[in-house]
Amino acid sequence: MRHRVKGNKIGRTASHRRATLSSLATGLILNKKIKTTDAKARALRPLIEGMITRAKVDSVHNRRIISESINDKEAVKTLFSEVVEKVGERPGGYTRIVKLGKRQGDAADMAIIELVDFSGSVAKKTARKQTKKEERAVPVKETETSEIKDAEVIEETVVENKEESTAEAGDTEESQQKKEE
Repeated sequence: MRHRVKGNKIGRTASHRRATLSSLATGLILNKKIKTTDAKARALRPLIEGMITRAKVDSVHNRRIISESINDKEAVKTLFSEVVEKVGERPGGYTRIVKLGKRQGDAADMAIIELVDFSGSVAKKTARKQTKKEERAVPVKETETSEIKDAEVIEETVVENKEESTAEAGDTEESQQKKEE
């Protein structure tokens, strides 16, 4: 009978499901944002929100209970220090699930699950690959800074060429100084 049994099995046995959710929770706490399948994200949400609610009261008992689900000591420290500090007086709803679409390999629904209060502080990708249309649309302009850089490169190559020519000739420093005078 299935009385009082709730939650998605996510296609795993009980021990494998616990391990999967534990590693997902650890990743979410440490990285503040993870990309996973939609089913795993929906299964993770109640687990992580319960942990954050419990972590609001910092006691040995609560740390031990959370440590049963998360095997990483660093993640437990981060949860009790950074995450709870940022959550503050929020009564619930600590996570957000954003659907991304289908994965190309097996067409699984993908999603990002993130901690709501950390959405602005998560490191974003700095460089973005431009498409061919964007490359054509942006005109190439030479600025003064590029001219300065070109002049510095020319000066460096001239200095390097002088050093190489003197080294090849086998001149000593004294003879180089006499030549310069």
